[in-house]
Order: sequence, then C-alpha cells, then structure tokens
Amino acid sequence: MSLDITGVCPAPFAQVYEAFEANFDPASPGGGELGARFTLAVDGEVVVDLMAGYADRKHQVAFGPDTLTPLFSTTKAIAALLVARLVDQGKLTYDQTVASVWPEFAQAGKQDVTVGQVMSHQDGLSGFLHEVDPAIWFDWEATTAKLAAMAPLWPIGSASGYHPVTFGFTAGEIFRRVDGRSMGTALREDLAQPLGLDIWIGLPDSEHARCADLMRPTAFPKFGEINDAVKAAFMTKWAAPGGRGTGEWRRAGIPSANGHATAHSLARLMGALASGGTLDGVKILSPETMELARAERIAGQDLVLPYQISWGAGFMRNTPNFFYGPTADAFGHSGWGGSCAFADPKTGVSGSYVMNRQGNELIGDPRAVGLIKAAYASL
Repeated sequence: MSLDITGVCPAPFAQVYEAFEANFDPASPGGGELGARFTLAVDGEVVVDLMAGYADRKHQVAFGPDTLTPLFSTTKAIAALLVARLVDQGKLTYDQTVASVWPEFAQAGKQDVTVGQVMSHQDGLSGFLHEVDPAIWFDWEATTAKLAAMAPLWPIGSASGYHPVTFGFTAGEIFRRVDGRSMGTALREDLAQPLGLDIWIGLPDSEHARCADLMRPTAFPKFGEINDAVKAAFMTKWAAPGGRGTGEWRRAGIPSANGHATAHSLARLMGALASGGTLDGVKILSPETMELARAERIAGQDLVLPYQISWGAGFMRNTPNFFYGPTADAFGHSGWGGSCAFADPKTGVSGSYVMNRQGNELIGDPRAVGLIKAAYASL
C-alpha cells in the first residue's frame, strides 16, 4: 500500500504512526480511510500531527494542513466550552433555570429545567416527533420557538437522551440570551481569531473551498431499542437539516452539528482543558469551572444512544466506555462518522481525530479509539 503520510511524529510515538497507517488499509476495522488527520498534544504542546489521503472523492486533492473537516457532534465539545466560559465569567450557573434567561422555555412544564439538565441531555427534547419542514433547522428563531413550546418526551431528569441536533439550539439560545452573540460569533471573536485556531461554527463562503468531501457510511448505525426519543432524534425525515444544499449547511451556525475545524486546532483548544485552562498564556477556563463542566450530572443507559453514558455539562465523560484513553478523568465528544476531540487533565494529554470517510459507529469509532490507545501506550 502506497501512502504519503505527512506531519510530525517523533520516534517515541511510532505506535501512533503505525496505527494511523493501518487505518488506511481497506481491511481495517474502519474500512479504510479516504483522508484523515490525528493530532496529539501534551501539556498544551502538539507532539504528534499526522495527515494523509485525499480531501476529495476523486483522489485529486491531498488532505493537508489547511483541510477543514465537518465535525458533526464533536462540535458539542466547543459549545460546552463556550457555555462553561459564561459560568466562569459569573454570567450563568448550571443550577439556574433555563427560563431565568429564556422565559419562553418555561412552556409545557419546562419551567424548572436547569441549564445543567439541558447541557446533559436530560430535558426531553431530543428532536421533533411530529412532522416539520426539514428546512426549519436553518431558521434559528423558528427552531428555538418550537423547542421552547415543546413538551418533553420523557420525565425531565429521569434519564439522559442524546440530542443530536436540538442540543445546539437550546445551548446556543441560552448562550445568546446571556452573551448577546451567537456561539459562532463568540468562538471567532474570543478564541479562534486571537489564538489562531482554525475552528468555525457557521463557515463563511471564503473557507468552503478548503472543506473535505464526505463519504457517507455504507451501513446504518445500530440504535438498539426504538422509542419515541430515538425516533425524534434520528429516525424521521426531518431529524436533520435538509433541502438547502451543502453551501447553506456549511453557513448555518448549528453548535451541535456543523462545526468545521482542523484536528490541530481542536487538539490545541482541548489542550487548554488538559493543562490548567490556559492556551498560549491566555486563560480559556479556570480549573474550578472546568471541574464543574466535566463533573458527572447523570449516568446510565441513554434513551437515544445504545450505550451507558456519563454526561458532564455538554461533555461525554470517559467512563464507562473509555473511548478517550485509559484514565477516568478524560472527557470530550465524538461526532457522527468518527471524529472526536478530548482532554485528559490527569495526564495533560489532549487530541483530536478527523476524517472524511464516515463510519457507522455512533460513538467510539475504532479508528479513533486505536489511535488514542497507541498514543497513551507511547507516553
């Protein structure tokens, strides 16, 4: 197999290089990469940064350092960080009600729902069970108004039920009501531009040419027991934005689903959370607020994803699945198709994996898990 792997990988991390190379083998558990990148940082400093393959389906454009990859739900880690920054600034608490900043949300019995419950997928709004126009997701005001009026699909606080798309609108509207800006604008102004991070929620047209083509999964995910929460989240024709084309999807600022980034920038940003809360000398989050953000808020069988999950305030905690290495302190988020970003404050390790050939694992893609396992074995 002829493969041009570029980037940085010091000799002690040879196992990572081998795992990255193996992921391009069509016989590998992930079915072979089209293009991919894996970046690892220790104490905020990038130590491994590997990329290979193609950004396009025609195999004409190399997957390079400037290639942007759609993150899908890995975007939720960024949304969680942005909300945590409001908590850090004293503008919000996880224990206050959503209705205290967004009064309309109190409809249909949701008056006591807390910010922490929304951030940990306990508010019962995993999706719209009854038919809506799939284009509603491109209309922020219409979507947030419908969510505010909606009755929960299960008793609030009784269980988590993963919100693949709606999370971005509830968390994003909480943020907007407190901060006054969209999450995408705040990300750009407060973090991405000052720190040179190639991370976007709502991608301007000027950056579209850098985006990797996606190859969709060849098999459907396995959801387990089908209930109303699963149907609303994933199994209707309107469960995801539709009808507007790729360009409109990239432009839309949906903080749960349509972030774009490089693995290098994600690993650096998560590196702040793995090493005391600063990046390049700039405070991203205090250690105290980071502990609040990653603290367990609910754990057990998720009603939507067929996994036992421990949720922080928007972050997936590493227990009990250990998708992000061997330590219980690690946390992060994974995205549909295989991407992920994580931080481990116990070891100071952070990392990110992105790719454009999507797998069908809902979380814990074997390509990412194998790379992270090799990285820890190399430390």
